[in-house]
Amino acid sequence: MSIPVITVGQAQEAVVGGLERLHGPVTVVRRCSELAELMAACQSGLALAAVVAEGCEELTATLVDRLAAVGVSILALTVDPAEVSRLTAIGVVTASTDIEPSALAMRISDAVGRHGGLVGTRKFPDAGFADSSAGFQLAPETREPEAAGSGRVIAVWGPTGAPGRTLVAVNMAAELAAEGKSVILVDADSYGASVSAMLGLLEESAGLAQACRLADQGLLDSEALDRAATPVFTKSGGFRVLTGTTRADRWTELRASALSIVLERAKQVAEVVVVDTGFCLEADEELSFDTMAPRRNGATLRSLELADEVFAVGAADAIGVPRLVRGLAELEAAVPQATPRVLLNKVKRASAGRSPRQQLSEAWERFGPGHGVDAYLPADAEACDAALLSGSVLLESSPDSPLRKAIAGLVCAPIQQNQKSLGRSSRAFGLLKR
Repeated sequence: MSIPVITVGQAQEAVVGGLERLHGPVTVVRRCSELAELMAACQSGLALAAVVAEGCEELTATLVDRLAAVGVSILALTVDPAEVSRLTAIGVVTASTDIEPSALAMRISDAVGRHGGLVGTRKFPDAGFADSSAGFQLAPETREPEAAGSGRVIAVWGPTGAPGRTLVAVNMAAELAAEGKSVILVDADSYGASVSAMLGLLEESAGLAQACRLADQGLLDSEALDRAATPVFTKSGGFRVLTGTTRADRWTELRASALSIVLERAKQVAEVVVVDTGFCLEADEELSFDTMAPRRNGATLRSLELADEVFAVGAADAIGVPRLVRGLAELEAAVPQATPRVLLNKVKRASAGRSPRQQLSEAWERFGPGHGVDAYLPADAEACDAALLSGSVLLESSPDSPLRKAIAGLVCAPIQQNQKSLGRSSRAFGLLKR
């Protein structure tokens, strides 16, 4: 079957014109004058491939994912090595501007074949946009293969109601850093980013949004990621933070396609990436008439999809436990591959009754969610208040806190409470001193 192709740009008349005259594996079904026209034509389901001869600089990871969502592979013509590198980073196949039409046709055929083309009923993974109503679907892979980072991603999730997601994520990052790991903490909560406030950092800019913008343009490398991250030093180790959005209405800056690249780059420069996610897993935007509308929950869903380990945090009380049970069912439906480790937080007699662990265990079995409880985190309001007041982590403000030891036990084995200090300057960037 001949592959329908849409082209944009008049500069490479010899190449594109030659492609039209071929009687081979591809057929040019439309020529566009600008990228916006090409986008509209592709969204109508007219083609399986797009050749961009002009306007390559306008291509971003978001646009690539938009076209991938409607089954279109992109091939760009350029001879600039820097542009080739940038385009490859965002998943665009490149070719020289002087390529022979027959060779270009073969590159198009290879790109469509590698990205799946028309495939049965397998669904393209969530790209951060509402689903298209196109009559075909893609195979799972849509990007050029690249070297995967050796680090691992830990996602901390929990249902609505402030169960303690950020508290757990921040202190996990601190404990891992104290054990000698290189750590990046990512605040991907698109509703109420609070890592900066918990660590006493000035919210002058949103580090994650900055990293996502660069990733969307294909310009995010390890140096750029390091500049976007804020260093935090403790007496036992240091870690870096990609701070969240400074206002809730900036959630559109956390596109799932760009966040995928950010997390991959973070895995290449850090041994552990800890992600503080949002609570909501809904995808109501799929009902939108605008199939290219971004998803507010795309950042949370993508973080959970890419995580090597997921911690599900719930409050240990009569409201928090049922919420967590329902949330785990929603998580299984939204991200089937996730196998969360369940944490019941804020365990205390006042809310769970006498012998709280036993009471909670019995209640959990009655609900029958299909997941065991991995850890019970004791309530320690005094230690939490002291850490929040000083803008520090439990390891510094309350090293003997049972809560701190319980969190450390989840990620560090054995717990190293007396690890040698890094010896760096005591001045913490934005970390308030008590």
